[in-house]
Amino acid sequence: MPQFAELDARLFQGVIPATIATCSRSGEPNLTYLSQVHRVDDRHVALSCQFFNKTKLNLLENPHATLVMYDPIGFEAYRLELLYKHSEEEGPLFESMATRIQAIASHTGMKGIFKLQSADVCEVRSCSELEGFLEPPSTVRPRVDLDITEEHSEMRALQLVSRCIGRAEGFSDLLEEVLATLDDALGFSHSMVLVPTPDGGCLRTVASRGYGNLDMGAEIGIGEGLIGTVAKEMRQIRMSCVDAELRYGRAVRQATHRSVGRSAVQSEVPLPGLVNASSQMAIPLVVSRRLVGVIAVESSKPLAFDEWDEAFLEIVASQIAALLDARSERTREPEPVADTQPPLLFRFFPADDCVFIGDDYLVRNVPGRILWKLLRTRVETGRADFSNRELRLDPWLKLPPIRDNLESRLSLLKKRLEQKCPDLRVVSTGRGAFRLESDRELQLQEVAGTAPPEP
Repeated sequence: MPQFAELDARLFQGVIPATIATCSRSGEPNLTYLSQVHRVDDRHVALSCQFFNKTKLNLLENPHATLVMYDPIGFEAYRLELLYKHSEEEGPLFESMATRIQAIASHTGMKGIFKLQSADVCEVRSCSELEGFLEPPSTVRPRVDLDITEEHSEMRALQLVSRCIGRAEGFSDLLEEVLATLDDALGFSHSMVLVPTPDGGCLRTVASRGYGNLDMGAEIGIGEGLIGTVAKEMRQIRMSCVDAELRYGRAVRQATHRSVGRSAVQSEVPLPGLVNASSQMAIPLVVSRRLVGVIAVESSKPLAFDEWDEAFLEIVASQIAALLDARSERTREPEPVADTQPPLLFRFFPADDCVFIGDDYLVRNVPGRILWKLLRTRVETGRADFSNRELRLDPWLKLPPIRDNLESRLSLLKKRLEQKCPDLRVVSTGRGAFRLESDRELQLQEVAGTAPPEP
């Protein structure tokens, strides 16, 4: 007879939902599925309580329950006899289980509705394999196991990551090298690193691996989906059946539509990444309890990541977090000082898209429109951080739909500012992202008519 502590961790990933049977004091039975069974220690499990009022009421009246769990690889079934002990509505255990549910709820527009009510802790009184659940081996067709037990070489993988960190020349190169190494060493073929935007409301993608045309600078709201929830709670998440949990969340969403109307739920959030992801893992990048980013990996295969992968990625995440923090210290804007210099006056002539600094010509055409957009946004809103994606989506800039050469135009603008106006700078903050920095106050003037001739 197997011991509960010997059950493989994959049984607790929810790939195949567990079933729980309870009985009221009067003898009325109830059977339902559980979205999450969490192994607390070698003698206890915690059951997620969301909508199963009948199950919870039965446990309060009669604390005995039977739980059946299934191995998603070998399909063996195990029966656990449980004794309900208590419920937790706060604390580390509750927060750990709630974070996983929050990620699904935010993705499906069910914040505040699809949430954990309590973590119901039960003692495991006995554990046994269900005999006769599978056919005898002689009559079963050969099974091809999923490749999830391949032996890892911890030292070799750490050596490769440390080596690529040491040889990277620039920050963007560093992140790309780390993600490439994780792919080569561990098979993390789809990964991304995101950092908070200056206003702290979103995460912006600064490096990715395996997504083809995923636009650098793509943003995820804090609290949205798996990655946004990891950022908000600063708690790592590993999920091995994302597609199934999303289907469950959407089913609850449809039931909510029917019962209370569409106005009760939010729109589903489209997020960057694999549309068919089955396994996801995200680790917050934290320094001194301060979020500096998130690293996330995903796969279309179920059970693609195990506890070893999670532990290893956490080690790598701590190194990336330290590097991100060191970089932010170097690029952090100095404290403002009294400005004794006169403001910079920029004049824009929309008739021919020319920008002048005072009476001196600076730039024209598409680079001129780009500069005027950046200046106007900086003066009107105070925002200094921008992305290439934002520029490409702005119809006022009149970028050609094919081969817009945006990077070349930004490079030209950067050089013109270096030559003619060193007090205003376009500084790269990551792949596909940049900041408009100014040492002096800005004044803008839009002038009717054509620009004066260039000297």
